[in-house]
Amino acid sequence: MADISVPDGSWTFDGETLRIVPGGDKNVHELRKVLGQLDIPLAAIAGVSFEPSRKGGSLQLRLRPGADPLTDVVAGRLLSTADPYRLAVPKDRTGAAEYLADEVRTHLTLEQVPGGPVEGFLLPGPAVPVSASAGDGSVSFDGERVHLEWTLFAKSVKQTAGPQTFLLSELAGVEWAPQSGAGYGRLRFRLKDGDPVKSPEEDPRSLSWGIQRYGGLTALVAAAVLARLPREAGEPTAPSPAHPGDQEALRRRLAELESHDALVRRLGDLGELHRSGVLTDEEFRSAKQVLLRGLVN
Repeated sequence: MADISVPDGSWTFDGETLRIVPGGDKNVHELRKVLGQLDIPLAAIAGVSFEPSRKGGSLQLRLRPGADPLTDVVAGRLLSTADPYRLAVPKDRTGAAEYLADEVRTHLTLEQVPGGPVEGFLLPGPAVPVSASAGDGSVSFDGERVHLEWTLFAKSVKQTAGPQTFLLSELAGVEWAPQSGAGYGRLRFRLKDGDPVKSPEEDPRSLSWGIQRYGGLTALVAAAVLARLPREAGEPTAPSPAHPGDQEALRRRLAELESHDALVRRLGDLGELHRSGVLTDEEFRSAKQVLLRGLVN
């Protein structure tokens, strides 16, 4: 078990799941508080790093493409303080942060988790119902329907169209982008039988904003919708009967997995000895390197 708890939040890793809980500090971004606790399976993780700075540093988690609807919909454009996969670490907790990052990387190596895309989401996305207000309107999503309401700031074409409601089954996609330069921020819903795309300020299927750069909680609405849209995928193919060579390969793989499990347990024991002070930092690093060399050889 590796964990760190700071005013910005807490991360706990048990070898299989990384649990992220936002802090209660007043400086913690509203988006992270509303999103709440995240339980991230090891299979969804592409990597983790500790990035030092003058005041301490930050832990940064990278997820595999396709594993998380929020990561996919924001595409790296979310404000850093709103990023649920980033943890601000004060100077006196950098050791714990580096240790946690090291433990996650070790288990990624042991379990041979690929860094490439996954075929289906491994995280469920934001809970519903979820709602947000920004710029020219407000949006809500209850898991089945998207509903848009307009404010006085909406263009006349939206005011004339009136409130909009779309069934999830009617949607072909959703897109989100922050305000950038002269371009408006937008949360746009694409319908399967929709009209040609208009500017977000005039599109009655799009919320738009020009001052509030990131549109408040609109990214959560976008992620909640994306998580529940059907993903295009081919029909699964039935496995062919295993040949003798395939069976032998399977036996070897099972033996490798048993060896990996033993190594994970031994690494966990080393971690406990290190945290209790029995092993120094140098002794812990040396012992872990010996175990990992055994995995590679």
